Formats: sequence, structure tokens, C-alpha cells
Amino acid sequence: MKFNRAISRNAAIALAVCAAFGSACVMAADTLPASPKFLKMDKNHDGFITRDEAVGIRWYDQAFDEADENKDGRLDQTEFVKAEAIQDRLAASHYASDTALKAKVKVALLKERGLKSRDLDLEVVGGEVLLSGFVRDEGQRSRALHAANSVTGVASVRDGMVVK
Repeated sequence: MKFNRAISRNAAIALAVCAAFGSACVMAADTLPASPKFLKMDKNHDGFITRDEAVGIRWYDQAFDEADENKDGRLDQTEFVKAEAIQDRLAASHYASDTALKAKVKVALLKERGLKSRDLDLEVVGGEVLLSGFVRDEGQRSRALHAANSVTGVASVRDGMVVK
């Protein structure tokens, strides 16, 4: 009997200690300072990020919509953390898509006869392809642009090539 009472008393003390520390952690989480990015984006310093304050950040529209849990058109600090995670996930997804698209465009350029595709550089961001480098004549430029535009998934092609 004494053994069971000792365990019960110890369990009660342990539970009380855990509860005390748990509530301290919750209270500390409520008073954490805002991240520097949150403070920078909160241009009017009202403690919220609005759509207007998030304009110009790539892939933030979708992240904003998903993170705005109460649908009030603004993000508090908790929603902001969620939006940041969603935006990071979207950026990684787009990066993987752009990398695969870049490989497809390189293959299309390599297949193009009469084109020294190794003299060309290409970058892909958001499905937009930038071709740069040197070509011998306008015919090569035209073939390179056509090859890049023919790849499925290419949104647009920008010409940064120079005829030498």
C-alpha cells in the first residue's frame, strides 16, 4: 500500500511539474518576437501582413490563400509562419519543374541540326526560358528559338543570343 501511494504521489508531482512547464511554453510562444521578415513585410506596423504588403513575392498569392485560416485577408504571425512553409514548398516544386524543363530544352537544342547548342546557355524560371550565348547567324538564332518554343511546358522564350 505504501508503495502505491508513493507512486501516486510521485506521479501527481510529475504531472504538476509537466503542466507548469507546458503552460510556460504556451505563454512563451504567444510572446515570441516577430521574425525579421514579418516585421519587414508589415509595412504599416499593425501586426498583420495584408495582400498588398505581400505583393511582388513569387508564389506568395497561393501561400497567402492557404495560410489565411480565418479568411480575413490578412496574416497574423502564426498564419505567416504557415504561409512561409507553403511558399517554400511551392518554390521547391517550381524549381524541380524548371530543372526538368531545362533538361528537355537542352535535348531539343542538341537535336537541332546545324546548331552549336554547346555555345548556348539557358535558364528557366517559372517556365520562362532565357537563351543566351553566341550563334553564327540569324538562321541559328531562329532554329534555337523554334526548338525551345517547341518543348511542352515552355511558357515563353526570351532571346539573349548574340550573332558573332
